[in-house]
Amino acid sequence: MGDEDVIRRRLLIDGDGTGDDRRLNVLLKTLIKWCNTTDDKPEESKATHDRMLAQLAQCEFAVTKSQLGSEMMAAELKSYEALSKILESGIEVAKENIQKSKTDLAQAKTVRKNRIEYDVLAKVISEQPDRKETSERLSTLKTELANLETTKQQLESRLALRKKQFHVLVTSIHQLQALLDELDDAETICDDVDMKEISNES
Repeated sequence: MGDEDVIRRRLLIDGDGTGDDRRLNVLLKTLIKWCNTTDDKPEESKATHDRMLAQLAQCEFAVTKSQLGSEMMAAELKSYEALSKILESGIEVAKENIQKSKTDLAQAKTVRKNRIEYDVLAKVISEQPDRKETSERLSTLKTELANLETTKQQLESRLALRKKQFHVLVTSIHQLQALLDELDDAETICDDVDMKEISNES
């Protein structure tokens, strides 16, 4: 038998290693010896009896201690189980809170993004003129456009009149030129006639 087997058997017999098996063995041997002895003196027999009662009390104390320890460990086990359940419940609550926090964080990011976009749009809008100013400017531009249209029509009318006048002038110049040409022709004919008459007279 090896050392490990001896230690294993010792632990199985002795339990927690408090020497209970040794006490029981000593008590058993003392009891057997006390029962088998007949020539002891009453004082020695009484001392042996008291010693056996003391050993028995120690064994009962050890048993009671073991029972109390077992009950205490069972109570602690129940306490640990209850604590484990509480911890599991707390872990579940923590997981739910973490999930909720993630959702809140995502919403917060969305709100922050929308707020930044809103600020950018608000800045762009604030740089643009308001509706009243735009309407007044548009009305002014419409008035200016109408005035320009009127001016354009007047200028086109004047241009058309000047074209007609120019056409009349050019036509008159052509007629006058034709008239001058006719006069020149007439003068030339007259000069020729005069020259012939002068020739004939001479």
